[in-house]
Amino acid sequence: MTETQETEETRDGSPSRRALIGWGGAGLALGAAVAGGGMAMARAGDDIDPASAQAGGAVPFHGAHQAGIATPVQDRLHFAAFDVKTDDRDAFVRLLKDWTDAARRMTAGKTVGEGAYGGLAEAPPDDTGEALGLKPSRLTLTIGFGPSLFDRFGLHDRRPAALVDLPAFPGDNLDRARTGGDLCIQACADDPQVAVHAIRNLARIGFGKVAIRWSQLGFGKTSSTTPDAQTPRNLFGFKDGTRNIAGTEGDRLKKFVWAADGDGPDWMTGGSYLVARRIRMNVETWDRTSLQEQEDVFGRDKREGAAVGKAKEHDEPFLKAMKPDSHVRLAHPDSNDGATILRRGYSFTDGTDGLGRLDAGLFFLAYQRDVRKGFIPLQRRLSAHDALNEYIQHVGSAVFAVPPGVRDSGDWWGRSLFQKEA
Repeated sequence: MTETQETEETRDGSPSRRALIGWGGAGLALGAAVAGGGMAMARAGDDIDPASAQAGGAVPFHGAHQAGIATPVQDRLHFAAFDVKTDDRDAFVRLLKDWTDAARRMTAGKTVGEGAYGGLAEAPPDDTGEALGLKPSRLTLTIGFGPSLFDRFGLHDRRPAALVDLPAFPGDNLDRARTGGDLCIQACADDPQVAVHAIRNLARIGFGKVAIRWSQLGFGKTSSTTPDAQTPRNLFGFKDGTRNIAGTEGDRLKKFVWAADGDGPDWMTGGSYLVARRIRMNVETWDRTSLQEQEDVFGRDKREGAAVGKAKEHDEPFLKAMKPDSHVRLAHPDSNDGATILRRGYSFTDGTDGLGRLDAGLFFLAYQRDVRKGFIPLQRRLSAHDALNEYIQHVGSAVFAVPPGVRDSGDWWGRSLFQKEA
């Protein structure tokens, strides 16, 4: 430790920004000093402490898998896709390490670096400050790498075969400004300001190396990974995600969500694959549709969420009792050779479209072990036959490889991808 570092420490004992200027641009390397600063020792891959499921608690950052996938779903989302702006591999790796350090702190309810005040008056603070005084709010930060990243930094041979470019589906009307991305960050929290603060600070740290390509705010989770929680409703008023994989279902997670040894490159073992789709809902048309037709479209009743001919939401559906083009019948694993995905979507409203119609819908997030066996065959079937297509349109799309979790204070996002070249 230098003389400057000995005399200029922060309030929690980590190196001061006076000693290491510029979290956001100079490659501040806090390493184990930050990671050791009172972090929770539980791991993200372990069973979640019930206390952390309460609003305000902290979700462990370290684990075999990234938090924010099987974690109990939080109330709010800020999702951002980034374009990489640097061709300097070392600078990009340094960014991933800095992002990891910042994520460790923010998910524990701490400020980034030295904080929002108390540093050099002549320099911008390390933290933007809008989350000061707020609890961690179960913040999780999950990173993914898009197909286009593998055209950079000599990574072409390390692209997983499962990270395919999504095909064009019937009915797609994709906005290029809301499609793709070299990498993504999914921030979920019970307080929207905590989620927005996290994305804002990661974008600030990445200035000059990455830039936000597009982003999406979400509210009203539309699926649950907690079995005893009430199934959420989407903006059409129907329960969504009744048969979703629960975070406690280790066998189903292993079978359908986590990439295993032999599935692809070793660096993805313990990771997953994410499909993000921005789905516009034509709510005005839907609101003028009869209740009977609405229920026929979904194949469930609107009050209870029970399948056609059943009394309770979780009663096993009899698919042949539903109309052939009903959403539940077409999406059910039994109609898709067992294909199963873990959904983690959110509703959104982004003002109006200039014609007096709400720009509202579902920001669909789906995790799976292999996109070729999960989302793609499922969406091909739905896009061709689903009665719901009359009321929705897919307008944004992206796919990402989500690496395994950060295991300890010496690990960092993407290390398994870059380590052989480091």
